[in-house]
Amino acid sequence: MADNTETAAGDDTGADVGHDLEAARTTAPMSEFSAREVVIGGTVAVVGAAVAFGIPLLTVGV
Repeated sequence: MADNTETAAGDDTGADVGHDLEAARTTAPMSEFSAREVVIGGTVAVVGAAVAFGIPLLTVGV
């Protein structure tokens, strides 16, 4: 069985487009974020919870 996972050295893949290949790898929890982004995330969570629980409660008539 042939190993088809390797690409030629000059090939451009979707994984390296627009990224600095020399920079250290980071993941989302390690990324910095501002207080504004925290407020936006909290607001989205509250609205989502209101939609997820509010609409079913309104249809039941509680």
